[in-house]
Amino acid sequence: MNTLVAGYSGTPLAQKLGIKPGSVVYLAGAPVRHADTLAPLPPVVRFVRRLTASVDIAHAFTTERAALEQTLSTFRATLKPTAVVWVSWPKRASGVTTEVTENTVREVALPLGFVDVKVCAVNAVLSGLKLVVRKELR
Repeated sequence: MNTLVAGYSGTPLAQKLGIKPGSVVYLAGAPVRHADTLAPLPPVVRFVRRLTASVDIAHAFTTERAALEQTLSTFRATLKPTAVVWVSWPKRASGVTTEVTENTVREVALPLGFVDVKVCAVNAVLSGLKLVVRKELR
């Protein structure tokens, strides 16, 4: 599989995730070398190791509901209201054991003030759901 293209659309993963020039990106629990699959990146994209309010896009990877609950609570408390959050989990067809599905993400995210706005294939194993804070809460 070409690492520049995720899923089946032919769209580069960074573009699918909304990474733009100058974006500050935080990855939580990402698979080894995941950042490499985001190439080609727009200019001046910066990956940070610490979650701060300056992050534009936070992407969490999980197989456990409890970890998802903790991560999304932390994201909600720390990120600016306009930040984008992606949550990724293993697809059912991947054969990877997981407690998380698209519905699990919604069950955890919606009460925190997030709303889901997009789903995508991150790669052959992972799906992703894009979350943003509801407009009336920004």
